[in-house]
Amino acid sequence: MPHVTTDDGVNLYYEEAGSGTPIVFVHEFAGDWRSWEPQLRHFARFYRCITYSARGFLPSDVPPDPSSYSQDRARDDIKAVLDGLGIEKAHIVGLSMGGFATLHFGFTYPERCLSLVIGGCGYGAEPGKRDQFSNEANAAADGFENDGMEKAGGAYALGPTRVQFQNNDPRGWAEFRDQLIEHSAKGSANTMRGVQSKRPSLYELIDKMRTITAPTLVITGDEDWPCLEPSLLMKREIQTAALVVIPNAGHTINIETPAEFNRQIEAFLHLVDVGRWPARDPRSVSGKIISDK
Repeated sequence: MPHVTTDDGVNLYYEEAGSGTPIVFVHEFAGDWRSWEPQLRHFARFYRCITYSARGFLPSDVPPDPSSYSQDRARDDIKAVLDGLGIEKAHIVGLSMGGFATLHFGFTYPERCLSLVIGGCGYGAEPGKRDQFSNEANAAADGFENDGMEKAGGAYALGPTRVQFQNNDPRGWAEFRDQLIEHSAKGSANTMRGVQSKRPSLYELIDKMRTITAPTLVITGDEDWPCLEPSLLMKREIQTAALVVIPNAGHTINIETPAEFNRQIEAFLHLVDVGRWPARDPRSVSGKIISDK
């Protein structure tokens, strides 16, 4: 079983397909390495595509100690994948929990990034939502441990930004739910407590966002309500960022709307690869509405 080992001894399972310039896909909390299948089938035609299960997500290791899980660990596990596979630089594509890890990777290890795709990123980030999100995350962790994945995971799959997936693609949603309830209850609970509930708000990271120079695409669904304002924040503060909002879509956009998600990512990567992705013209943010004169 292919794996890389992190600096704290955790084995991360990975799979790869294709050849060429590498892309590393970083999954969301409700997913695992399988979540990126529509992307591997598409992008492996042109790129070396790598997907892995985060710590706590089978068949990667499930460390029993909650202290083994944090936002910094999630960020550094991306680096462990690159190091373990001998990759100097890669395009990094993340969704939700993986989007947060991608953002943190971008401003911590800029020399390792060809580009960043930050998808569905923002849960609990808005001012005034931190305590609510932390409380809900800890309650979800209790549910995974006490009620098991069949019940608690099934309920999680029907959250307010997941029902769009069920409505748009019932068959795809059912596969997503079935994969979710196969996850480790302990790993899910530890991840929810150590990574999700404790990560800093995006609004605390503005100065770090402003240091990002890698080409960046922020992408979200228009009914992924907790991510809309944070996506605008990232667009404003990252000088190399563009923003895509997919219509009538919820949170799980890479599998809910795979054709549109892939189309947007492919167009972005093409411009990056040919050296035509621009930084923002400062004249566009002068503060004036009609003219700067």
